Amino acid sequence: MSSALTQNVDVPSNQAEWRAALESLPSTPQKIPAFFFAHGSPALALAQMPARLRASGRSDFEQYQGPNGPLANFLRDFGPALLRKYSPKAIVVFSAHWETLGERLVTDYGEENPLLMDYYGFPQESYELKFKSRGDKQLAERLVTLYKEAGQLARTTSKLEPRGSDGRGFEGPGLDHGVFVPFRLMFGEELALPVVQVSIDSSMSPEANWKLGKVVKVLREENVLVLAGGLPIHNLRDFSSFTPDTAQPIHHSFHKAILDALQVSNPQERKKAMLDLPQHPGFRACNPREEHFVPLYVAAGAAEDENVKILNGLYGIPTVAFGV
Repeated sequence: MSSALTQNVDVPSNQAEWRAALESLPSTPQKIPAFFFAHGSPALALAQMPARLRASGRSDFEQYQGPNGPLANFLRDFGPALLRKYSPKAIVVFSAHWETLGERLVTDYGEENPLLMDYYGFPQESYELKFKSRGDKQLAERLVTLYKEAGQLARTTSKLEPRGSDGRGFEGPGLDHGVFVPFRLMFGEELALPVVQVSIDSSMSPEANWKLGKVVKVLREENVLVLAGGLPIHNLRDFSSFTPDTAQPIHHSFHKAILDALQVSNPQERKKAMLDLPQHPGFRACNPREEHFVPLYVAAGAAEDENVKILNGLYGIPTVAFGV
């Protein structure tokens, strides 16, 4: 990648720096940026890590992505900053943990969004977590209309039916842990704003998921906050990849490639650099499957011709604003 195309800026890597980055976001409720954020795991919500993880010697993971680590601390700063800067009327969220093929599903859950505890092997407390929010029928139907107008099949799904296979064996209704776990840290256990979730494209195609974001770009001008959550380094076969002190050079190389691509100034060149990331030698070492990576493309698609700002560049858990 040509250095002439890349902005020479340092990325926030500690709390003081990410707070400064959040504070520097322009207050533009008339056109809210779209955000990719690291959603973490259920461990974020626990008092301590599950015994099975402690026994396996994964203390580095606990310190980094646990309830008192930098990801949790960032999310606690991130949510209030979004509400303060943009005063959104609603949130549309995409998660790595809900995918459908050939049809977009949109939640229409009424007065209270149920929660889908789509994980296993965690302590009982993790299945008793609370996060209260409501749906928004009008917004859900608007999303369906937007996707249909873009030539895609789309429909709403209610809490009375399974929301569709997520590719990992959980088929009930509800917001998944890629939504409610980080949202509890960002917004507390009760959020007054309506939350509507949209499935990502299980083809895992970067271009297809980019188009999903492009469809909802118009909502940013309607005071709707668009969020897409994942983890750009997500390899459950190699837990060493999750933390900077244990990760291998190939993992760090891929993380740097992500940041470099995001900092390309020209929007068209940036898009090419981002779409080329799956060809990086470290991509498969970081993502045996792409579902935690492609939400980055959803957020980017919602602001493809606009500027980008990295709000935190922490290894494996970055958060990025598209459209600033």
